[in-house]
Formats: sequence, structure tokens, C-alpha cells
Amino acid sequence: METRPKFIEVQEGAFAPSERWRILKNILMISIAFMIHFTAFMGASNLQSSVNADQSLGTFTLSSIYGSLIFSNIFLPVLMISWLGCKWTIAVTFVAYMPFIGAQFYPRFYTMIPSGLAVGLGGGPLWCAKCTYLTVVAEAYASVSKLGADVLVTRFFGLFFMFYQMAQVWGNLISSAVLSYGLEPPEENPTTASANSSIISQLCGANFCGITEAVENPNLRPPPVERIQLISGIYLACMVVACLIVAFGVDSLSRYDRGRKGSAGGNSGLKLLSVTLKLLGEKSQLLILPITIFIGAEQAFLFADYNAAFVSCAWGISNIGYVMICFGVVNAIAAPATGSAVKLTGRMPVMLFAFFLHMGILIAMLLWQPQTQQGAYFFLVSSLWGICDAIWLVQINALSGLLFPGKEESGYSNFKLWEATGSVITYAYSPYLCTDVKLYILMGVLCVGMIYFLQLWQSKNDAVNTVR
Repeated sequence: METRPKFIEVQEGAFAPSERWRILKNILMISIAFMIHFTAFMGASNLQSSVNADQSLGTFTLSSIYGSLIFSNIFLPVLMISWLGCKWTIAVTFVAYMPFIGAQFYPRFYTMIPSGLAVGLGGGPLWCAKCTYLTVVAEAYASVSKLGADVLVTRFFGLFFMFYQMAQVWGNLISSAVLSYGLEPPEENPTTASANSSIISQLCGANFCGITEAVENPNLRPPPVERIQLISGIYLACMVVACLIVAFGVDSLSRYDRGRKGSAGGNSGLKLLSVTLKLLGEKSQLLILPITIFIGAEQAFLFADYNAAFVSCAWGISNIGYVMICFGVVNAIAAPATGSAVKLTGRMPVMLFAFFLHMGILIAMLLWQPQTQQGAYFFLVSSLWGICDAIWLVQINALSGLLFPGKEESGYSNFKLWEATGSVITYAYSPYLCTDVKLYILMGVLCVGMIYFLQLWQSKNDAVNTVR
């Protein structure tokens, strides 16, 4: 259990104004730790569908991660947070990700799948603890500022995701730098170049139906084993550093949660688990489920299918990292910007903007026939996708806390549960469906998710008008 450190009080239940800087320090430390930790995890994940393509090992590993994450989100978050507290839950679950990186040194089904399951088991408590920590410190910060807790929650999530998405930059910069170092593009005569261009046009993009059908494509040749091992060693060191930052640089949440019982409410065992499951009976939770599932599905498609069907197939495996860096940079900038946009326009215009932009991207990908010479197009798609993903993540994360005050752990647990459900379904059918079918599925889920979100928004407005 976390011990309760001493703190400066103005009066009982209040903090000194100077406490704001300490709260910001804690948010910064958690954000940096997640950035370093997921530098490793994202960098390794983005390569799985291309580097470990044999028998779809990489894709099945990603599916195992999100499959166990479903179980984790149901049974573990409230229990672990009630036992360890948010700080030590984050530190301990960071360790659960390390076997996944270690398995990259010897990628086989009996090493990769168990390590993927370990990542999923740690992921549920990890993300729930992070979300709960940010929500509670936002409430503490609101007590010594003129801003409301709802505004601060959105801003703090925006700040966090700015750092978090920078992990895409550093993780992919490491992988691309190592994979492309010393490599020179092969010299091709016009006849060979024309033949390769024809193969790419036929097999890549929306036409892509798996690595096995694209064996003639030179872009899909796997990199040397020693380079993958070097990348894995760097990533493993990153995870160790992240764990130490949380252990020694973050205050216990008991400093800020005085008088707050949260979802745990002092209960234990099945009673704790029932709080999370009972939340599924609330109308607000049911209406937010489809868009939450879409978030998991769109991320899985980007990291697995876009990287394999478009980037690797048409441009080469060594360029995956650079394209994902573009995604990470734009995502990191858009995350805090979406919080500011909500303050100016309200939440609904921002959500509608993301819907129309994302739908436009999916339609364009159906029509696009990628070629090696179209490097700018790969970056354009990833950057626009980064804007949409930032909006979905920040807004739905914030709503998962705001809709269920006092039940934040359960709200965020359900968010990760259904986000993981979207991811695991997408990864599971990925080896068996062509890319065009996957794009149609994403479009359908997005439309359903937005329709249900509009119903949620309308019901909340009606409730407010009734109170007035």
C-alpha cells in the first residue's frame, strides 16, 4: 500500500497555491515515463506485421496482447490499484512489457505469444492507473485555481498524450536509423523498375491480401537479424529507465485523494470487479462503446495494415519508422491542441471534424494505388490520421472520467476494455481479409460509433435542460 506523505495544507481539505507546481511535476514525470516506455513498445509493435511476417507471427502476437488486455481490463485494474495505489501499479506493470521486447531476440510462437499475453495483463491496470491519477490530480489542481475540473482533465490528458505520442517519434527513429544505416538503394534497370512498379500496383494498398501473396515484392525482404537484436537491446534499456522514473520521480496519489473512495470504495474481491461490470448497464457507457471500439480498431489498422499493405509493400520496411514518426509528431501536437479547441468551440464540433476527416482518409485509401515514388503521400496519410487519433483519444478518455464521477477507475477500465476489443478483433481478422474489406469495416464502425455518440450528446443536453 502507498504511505501517505506529509503535505502543505491551507485548511482541511485544501492545498496551498504552490501545490500546483508539484502537481504539474507529477504529470510531467508520468508523461515522460510513458513516452520513454512506449518508445520501446510502439517501435517494436510497428515492425511486427512486417519483420515477423512468417506465418503472421507478428500479427498474432499483437492479437494476443489485446486479447489478454480484455481479460486484464475486466479483472485487474480496480484490484491492483486498491492494493498498490496508482503510482506503484504503473511501475509494476511497466515490467510486464519487458518480456515482449526480450522475445524479439528469439521470435517464435512459444516466446512471442506468452510475452504478448504478459503485455496485455499489465496494460489494463497500467492505463487505468494513469487515467485515474490524472483525473484525481486535476480535481486537486482545480481547488487552487480558477479553472473547473472538467477543463483541467481535458488539458492534462492533452498534455499527457502530447508526450505519449512523441514515443512514436523516438521509437520509430531508432528502428529506422538502425535498419537503414549503411544500406544503399539497389540499382535497377528500366525494365526491372517497370516490373517492380507493376507488382506494387497489383499487390499493394487496398489490393493487399497478405505477405504470402507478395513474395515477389523486393520491398518485403526482412532486415538482418543482428539489426533487430540491436533495436531490441535499446528498447529494453528504455523500459528500465521508464520504470525508475515512476518509482523515484512521482508522488503517491494518496497525497491528493483525501476523502475520495473511488470505484474501489473499500470493497474487495468480486464486489470490486462488479463495480466495473455494473457500469456496462449505464446508458452513457453503452452509448460510448462503439466509438471506443473504433479507437482500438483504427489504431490496429494503422500499425499493422497500413504499415504492411501500404508502407512496407510499396516503399520498403526500412521506411515504416519514418512514416510513423510523422504520425507521432502530428499526434503529439494535435493532442493538446484539441483541448484548446474544445474550450473555444465545444466538444461536438471537434468530434464532427474528426469524423469527416477520418472518413475522408478511409475513402481515399480505397482509391489510392501506392507507388514507391509517392513518398509524400505516405506521410500525408499518417499525419492526417494522427490528427484524428489525437481527437478520439483525448476526448473519449476525458469523457470516460467526466461521465462517471467517483467511478473513474471503472470508467477508464471499461474504456481500455472496449478499445482493446476493437484492437484484438482487427488484429485477429487481419491475416485473413484483404485491405479493402478492412477499410469498409472501419468505415462502418466509425459511422455506428458517431451515431451513438450523437445520441449520448443529445441525452446529456436533454438532462441539462430538464434540470434548468
